[in-house]
Amino acid sequence: MLIDALEHLVRGIVAHPDDVSVREKRLRRGTLLEVRVNPDDLGKVIGRGGRTATAFRTVISALAGRNGARIDFVDVDRR
Repeated sequence: MLIDALEHLVRGIVAHPDDVSVREKRLRRGTLLEVRVNPDDLGKVIGRGGRTATAFRTVISALAGRNGARIDFVDVDRR
């Protein structure tokens, strides 16, 4: 559910929605949601001063509840 919600939110603001993918990684510290976007859209997803990224994190944290989830934004070229 978190993956679908985050993917939907990110696709709504980027110029290349087909390049958006979200992967879930289980770590000892909890869940990490890795968002991959086109390099041209990375600035738009992070936002000025990180405001957009913080908003995404706030919404996903509210949806995740006690379990919590961390979000990492990556461009598609980085491996």
